[in-house]
Amino acid sequence: MDPLTLGALVAFMTIFVLFSGVSVALGLLIVSAGFLLVFDGMRSLELMPEILFGKLDNFALLSIPMFIIMGASIASTRAGADLYEALERWLTRVPGGLVISNLGACALFAAMSGSSPATCAAIGKMGIPEMRKRGYPDGVAAGSIAAGGTLGILIPPSVTMIVYGIATETSIGRLFLAGVIPGFMLMALFMAWALYSTARSGDRDKLTARSYSWAERFEILPRVLPFLFIILGVLYAMYGGIATPSETAAVGALLCLVIAMVIYKLWNPRDLWVVLRDSTRESVMILFIIAAAGVFSYMLSSLFITQSIAAWIGELEVNRWVLMAAVNVFLLIAGFFLPPVAVILMAAPILLPIIQAAGFDPIWFAVVLTINMEIGLISPPVGLNLYVINGIAPDISLRTILLGSLPFVGCMVVAIVLLCVFPGLATWLPNMVMGPGL
Repeated sequence: MDPLTLGALVAFMTIFVLFSGVSVALGLLIVSAGFLLVFDGMRSLELMPEILFGKLDNFALLSIPMFIIMGASIASTRAGADLYEALERWLTRVPGGLVISNLGACALFAAMSGSSPATCAAIGKMGIPEMRKRGYPDGVAAGSIAAGGTLGILIPPSVTMIVYGIATETSIGRLFLAGVIPGFMLMALFMAWALYSTARSGDRDKLTARSYSWAERFEILPRVLPFLFIILGVLYAMYGGIATPSETAAVGALLCLVIAMVIYKLWNPRDLWVVLRDSTRESVMILFIIAAAGVFSYMLSSLFITQSIAAWIGELEVNRWVLMAAVNVFLLIAGFFLPPVAVILMAAPILLPIIQAAGFDPIWFAVVLTINMEIGLISPPVGLNLYVINGIAPDISLRTILLGSLPFVGCMVVAIVLLCVFPGLATWLPNMVMGPGL
């Protein structure tokens, strides 16, 4: 069978299996084993266990459970509520300040926890009722939290960037730096839209906001600043040549646990067990997907599907920006149905040779891919953040949450366009700190 036709068949069967309700990792293994058995014989099946475990034989993978523990220890405390309250106290008299407070709290908490659902839950529980009480439209209140939660997979440290780096053998340090400027640019776009929509509907903050004294503003900072120092310390250790990403993640996880125990009195062994249990569960899920994706990539390469697709696209006489537009459409559609980690592991090994052949920077492409994945988190039918917000505020309909999120999707599209026009937004900082890439 022609490799391109075989590739189309693989794509169809993969979608069919994943839509059947099977877990992503198991679905990839089923598809890989089936096609290898039919088209390559029993010999290739004998290599599957070696490939499965060999994919996990990577020291960089240790950073994933460590960063997850770091996020889980933060999410198990009142850090989100304190972060929200601290920003509210400092920005309470700024026009539209409550929306800015929520978006800023989402960005910082998402960067610390690396989890979009945890961010939506932690900030939304306080932010959404407060915004509604002050007269903000339900769509702005819900949509801003749903969108703000997505920033965690772009602003470092990001598990999604680690997965991309491992899948494409790209420097994780460069990927982290590449997400800094686009992450804050995206947050600024979110804030700009939120302020515009607030002004259009009437700013009621000035009438309803509480006035805080300077003593009250400084009072809460000791609860928030240690976590921010940890993030800065992790980044300094990584880029100051003090430690590798995996070692830095381990130190960050330990410090977050210690701070959670000291500041938030997380002494109960049951609470600590919940943190470690949930972290282990999420880590195993991600690592299992990584291992299964390794087998899936081997199957595509063994049957010459990856090489044939890359060669076919390379022979197309189309403008490279038309090609990039098609890639973005593909990523958007995939992100509507699959979690970011699964999309990256399945698509990155296929797309990277195509992207490089077209003259695009793989570090820059990682940022574009990640923003596409952020859109998927607030878009139906999966749209995980939408359902988390609906669980927090069940009296706000999913339709209202979705409509409130759509303008933020537009902000993400604008961010992708800006990155295409000004690729230095993603590549300047990595090149300045770590030198020009190869």
